[in-house]
Amino acid sequence: MALEWEQLNVDAADPVALGRWWTEALGWVVVNDAADEYEIRPAKDRLPGLLFAPVPEGKTIKNRLHLDLRPDDQEAEVARLLALGARHVDVGQSDEVTWVVLADPEGNEFCVLSSRRP
Repeated sequence: MALEWEQLNVDAADPVALGRWWTEALGWVVVNDAADEYEIRPAKDRLPGLLFAPVPEGKTIKNRLHLDLRPDDQEAEVARLLALGARHVDVGQSDEVTWVVLADPEGNEFCVLSSRRP
């Protein structure tokens, strides 16, 4: 049996707005822009993607699954994401961690890791 990771589903109050935010944040492409199923991918024919779908309830607790993003320049990337509308969040991390925890406009946490050093 073979499995391929197709996408990660993200519940959203406004799938289109959140999907557009992540499109800009990741530099990905939109493959479906319907209001009930907004999907983005790294490239049109490349997996996995992110699929944003509407839900009536809002986010209430810390995500149990989140994205870790590794930039070339952590400080510059955090500043760029904050300018796009992300915000710093505290999920209990210590001051000594090497990553930065942010949340997207609907409060979904994600981490911006430190840059890889050669």
